[in-house]
Amino acid sequence: MPNGLIAEDSLRAHPDGLALRLTIPWYRSLWLSSVSTLRVTLDGVEIPVDDLAFELDGTRYAIAELPQQSETLWFLQQHPLLVVRRDRPAALGEQHDVEIFGELRLPYMQIAPGKDGGPGMYVPNIVRQSLTLTVTDTDAAAPAIATVSTPAPPATDDDPFRLGLTLYSASAEFRAGWYDFDGLLDRVAELGIGPGIEIVASQVLPTYPVVSDAFVSQWRAAFDRHGFDASSFGANLDMGRRRDRDMTPDEEFAFSELMFQGAKKLGFPLVRIQSAKPELLRRLLPVAERLELKLAYEIHAPMGPNAEAILKVRDTYAELDSPLLGFVADFSATMRSMSPTLLRAVRRAGLDDQAVAELQRIWATDATMQERQQEFIGYLKSRDFDPGRLGAFAHLAFNMHGHVDPRGWTDIMPQILHVHAKFYEIDETGQEPAIDYPELVRVFVEGGYRGYWSSEWEGHAFAELGEVDPLVLVRRQHDLIRASMRAVQAAHV
Repeated sequence: MPNGLIAEDSLRAHPDGLALRLTIPWYRSLWLSSVSTLRVTLDGVEIPVDDLAFELDGTRYAIAELPQQSETLWFLQQHPLLVVRRDRPAALGEQHDVEIFGELRLPYMQIAPGKDGGPGMYVPNIVRQSLTLTVTDTDAAAPAIATVSTPAPPATDDDPFRLGLTLYSASAEFRAGWYDFDGLLDRVAELGIGPGIEIVASQVLPTYPVVSDAFVSQWRAAFDRHGFDASSFGANLDMGRRRDRDMTPDEEFAFSELMFQGAKKLGFPLVRIQSAKPELLRRLLPVAERLELKLAYEIHAPMGPNAEAILKVRDTYAELDSPLLGFVADFSATMRSMSPTLLRAVRRAGLDDQAVAELQRIWATDATMQERQQEFIGYLKSRDFDPGRLGAFAHLAFNMHGHVDPRGWTDIMPQILHVHAKFYEIDETGQEPAIDYPELVRVFVEGGYRGYWSSEWEGHAFAELGEVDPLVLVRRQHDLIRASMRAVQAAHV
């Protein structure tokens, strides 16, 4: 997803001077306490922080106050104003050079827990942008959306998997306001890419982490209209919601229980959990039993089913011995090459053919993710190429692309409760060039898996907004999966 706080239509007139209409630089909603730093340079002059203010829903905050706002949600589709105080209000049509720097802390991505009651370390999200903007009072219009005339092939009772998607696939478009929630579900139905609907709660719930009665009514009306089926409820655990300390074990339990209750209200049979701490799972298992929910921990690149961290989760599951506990298999763990979508992005950032080839060579080695990343950064520095020019790509190239053998999933197949059918693109031959879908289908059919495959397009991590229509790509991926399922079935007749 484009990692930006501002866009071409962000500069606005304001009685205090001017304002920047902000977009959250992430795929999910965040607490205002996640905002560590905001700085603005206007026409080459840095604005004093005391002349900046953050306005959300009619409430104004000083920048220094934001880290204390752990109860206030910046919803994904909200566009707060960053007000810049000036001697006179800006006029429509004025043009200014704007530089913005933002640093956010992702409260669910903990690097290390806090010590002695202090805060832990969390993954940062750093944004730097420089744009020449014109003062406007009009939001950029969403582009026209192409139609697809060919009907989707019907599912059959013989299909081993049911197909659906996670709405995360349209993260960038939803964030940009190209769809409201009902419009997004209508588009999914139009393309015939249900029936399974998966959500990331922190992305779509305006009242996150609470599932409101209004959202339940909206959800049920859409499901009745389209015949959808709730497949997986993606729950995060925002351990770093407060800046002064991590959540206590009691707070982690209460936050997770609230997520489970919301999943039940919406009719989900399964929650994708983020934490598999043994003590937390022991407390949550009775809640899951009461609510009749399955709990599935996601196995995502760079880890595979037999990674050390996953083996510890498997040990916890063996101890708790419950059929409600299992895994989400994310196919980012089992890729055969780096995604062409990523390779195009790093070329845009300045890598030449030699550097792209070296990136792919290092990726294919058996070193750890951190070792491969450091080797690549060292290579860039040896060529006097600033790794900072790649932004997050130097990290994401290894963190989001695993190369475990697809047959590794067979080791835990009975415990796989849900599948994230991760993909980045579908080429002109109808294949996913970086992920061997025919082989994955064969492994899962022969392994006896009979649940949902939920399409998860993650090209928004690397592609520009509007570069492709992700929902059309999901439709094409469903065609690939169906063809692969039926080829496996034909081979076993």
